Amino acid sequence: MKGIKMSLRFFAILLLTGYSSGVSARCGSVNYSWGADALHEMNVYVLVMMEYVLGLLYAVASLVALYSATGIYIKMQTGEEGIIKQILILVGAILFLISASIVLPAFFGINWG
Repeated sequence: MKGIKMSLRFFAILLLTGYSSGVSARCGSVNYSWGADALHEMNVYVLVMMEYVLGLLYAVASLVALYSATGIYIKMQTGEEGIIKQILILVGAILFLISASIVLPAFFGINWG
């Protein structure tokens, strides 16, 4: 029984050593044959993803604004404290929406207008 365990260990070590050397050999290789085509594809991909992220930021800011406006309305109707805090959250959501729509495209050097 001990001999079988030893041979299994030896086989596992041999297999993992051979497999990891093949992986590390492929790790450092760079394919430069794509050239400008790959750079253009990457640029298009970043632009498309930026549009999606910008839309997601709009959706999150809109949800926060709706939640905050509802909270302000309920607190005003019931006469609770903390209306100022809710108004500041609403103003923050609006400022976030405006800044995200300006800063995100400008970060990638895109001028929509």
